Amino acid sequence: MLINGEWVGAEEDEWLPVYNPSTGEKLAEIVNATKKQIDNAVEVACAAFESKEWKGFKPHERGQLLMEMATYIREHADKLSELECLDVGKPMTQARNDIEAAARYFEFYAGAADKLMGDSIPIEDGLLDVTVLEPMGVTAHIIPWNYPIQIMSRSVAAAIATGNAVIVKSAEDTPLTADALAKGFSESKLPKGIFQHVTGLGANAGSYLVSHEGVDQITFTGSVQTGITVMKSAAESVTPVTLELGGKSPNIVFQDADLEKAAEGVKNAIVQNAGQTCSAGSRLLVHSSIKETFVNQLVEKFAALKVGRGIDDPDIGPILNKCQYEKVLSYLELGKKEGKILTGGEPITVEGAGGYYIQPTIIDGVSHDSILAQEEIFGPVLTVFTFEDIEEAIGLANQTEYGLVTGIWTSNVNTAHYTASRVKSGQVFVNNYGAGGGVQMPFGGYKKSGIGREKGFEALNNYVQIKNIAVKYDM
Repeated sequence: MLINGEWVGAEEDEWLPVYNPSTGEKLAEIVNATKKQIDNAVEVACAAFESKEWKGFKPHERGQLLMEMATYIREHADKLSELECLDVGKPMTQARNDIEAAARYFEFYAGAADKLMGDSIPIEDGLLDVTVLEPMGVTAHIIPWNYPIQIMSRSVAAAIATGNAVIVKSAEDTPLTADALAKGFSESKLPKGIFQHVTGLGANAGSYLVSHEGVDQITFTGSVQTGITVMKSAAESVTPVTLELGGKSPNIVFQDADLEKAAEGVKNAIVQNAGQTCSAGSRLLVHSSIKETFVNQLVEKFAALKVGRGIDDPDIGPILNKCQYEKVLSYLELGKKEGKILTGGEPITVEGAGGYYIQPTIIDGVSHDSILAQEEIFGPVLTVFTFEDIEEAIGLANQTEYGLVTGIWTSNVNTAHYTASRVKSGQVFVNNYGAGGGVQMPFGGYKKSGIGREKGFEALNNYVQIKNIAVKYDM
């Protein structure tokens, strides 16, 4: 772990294994941080934040540090891509895209560092009233296992750009690229303690961190249940939280859509990272008049997908671990009972690999209130539903406790705008899904998909507080 600019981890610490999902081989070991180590990290962060050295950094100088990190990421892109591939199991092409996105986050927030400004407020003659944006202090970042370098970069860059001290707790399953970025920060001009990386189980290191009274803001990405636990812990010290949680996102395909483009978009939206994506398009809502034609296209596309080790750059890599694998399989068994498996639906053995692999799957015929329609499966599994008119499509789209992303496929601009205005979703894509990563686009959800927004300029608001200053003057 990186604490106060030093690498921390002794023989007497508890060490946890990290495995390659593609093969089951052990990649590394990490420290399961103790409460004392987390206390030390927070104490160091508080001191670094209050230090004259850090307060002496001008906004544009913070931006320069972030730009140097973007350069560091690009210079080490091949190694970082390999680490992300080995650690998460995702195909190399997807890993390379994640590394590029990480660099872009640092560039974007580097440029924003000296452009976040307060306002002057007209009150009355003789009174100058202004708002000043000040950093929160110590920010804690709990990183999930599915997109570790991307999600770490988007929140850490925004927090440092606004002048905070940062503590990252990486996922115990996928800590390797966080460790690599920690090395980059340790070699930079960033003052000791402004960036720190701690490791360990969520129930230990994560719990100690989010419940610590010295933490001034928490950013968490993960499951709804764990997000609720984080929020309860934060409530004890009235610590503000940014939560990016689950999704059950629909792709709505109208009868006038370009079916080939829509089919490609729907496929990509669910198979990326083996469906282990909070924003995955896991529900297909298709107009009844085109259902058979469209679903047949999808079945062909799914059947042609290659499943394999991430390092071999297939279309789909492995499920992260045995626990997640068995969870997905339990959903597939339910799908066989409640509906019809159109393609896939079975585990698959990859030659020369010991990981956990599942065929990309399409399930039809389940009811709208089935858990297959309501719960986040987090695997390459698409459920199919039909609608007769636009109002039914909107009703189905909104019929879950989530509201993260919606895809709309139509050639009618009125249909697109009307639907977009009525779906309860933090992001809406028309005739596309994902927009190439969307570094500049605010990301977050309605309902149980979370609180607040990450990405874009809006994310900077997570890491500042507003101070109002009123100055009375006489002539």
